[in-house]
Amino acid sequence: MPFINVKTNTAVSKDAEIALKTDLGKAISAIPGKSEAWLMVGIEPEYTLYFKGDDAPAAMVEVSVLGSANSSAFDTLTGEICNILNNRLDIDPSRIYVKYTATPDWGWNGGNF
Repeated sequence: MPFINVKTNTAVSKDAEIALKTDLGKAISAIPGKSEAWLMVGIEPEYTLYFKGDDAPAAMVEVSVLGSANSSAFDTLTGEICNILNNRLDIDPSRIYVKYTATPDWGWNGGNF
């Protein structure tokens, strides 16, 4: 039950949006037991976002997962997310934050897992 939400102050074309969704779908497998089969992706382009006092291209990425994962899996995924955003949107990895949230409770289809 992972969810990845990308907020960026850059424009994102439909082609780039699809590429991001596809790339993130592959990257989520860095977390054991997670796959694109249950991944939900949100993309918020042209979001008002300032980092280090300016509005140069930047991104805030939030990754939520059911259960937990070890720090090395999160570290691997951070590297992949930074590479994806750099390759697809030309955002320097030094201007990307990735926040992780793990929860024991996750609702879907009228109930909880």
